[in-house]
Amino acid sequence: QVQLVESGGGLVQAGGSLRLSCSVSGRTASTRTMAWFRQPPGKDREFVSGITGSVGMTDYANSVRGRFTISRDTANNMVFLQMTNLKVEDTAVYYCAATGDYRLRQTQNWYDYWGQGTQVTVSS
Repeated sequence: QVQLVESGGGLVQAGGSLRLSCSVSGRTASTRTMAWFRQPPGKDREFVSGITGSVGMTDYANSVRGRFTISRDTANNMVFLQMTNLKVEDTAVYYCAATGDYRLRQTQNWYDYWGQGTQVTVSS
């Protein structure tokens, strides 16, 4: 069984920074590739960033590229999303997701396991 628990969300002013954390427990083979998604109010859930476990390849949505950085601490089973220069439009519930596949994809159904989400609110 795999469990993902997000933390680090909160209220921040535009231009500020937050670091989200995802604690990963369970079978390592089921969490080779990790990703962050987000769901803004009234909108569909969307891909934010992902990272593979083997070579640490990363990918970002165009809307966050250059502002967000994903990383993972494999030894401690953690995945992070460092968010800088936050914008009001970054307001959303942020979810951590995992798959046992080595490849990185931006589609939701690629991922088998999901956390409960953490709220990020950016005020103007």
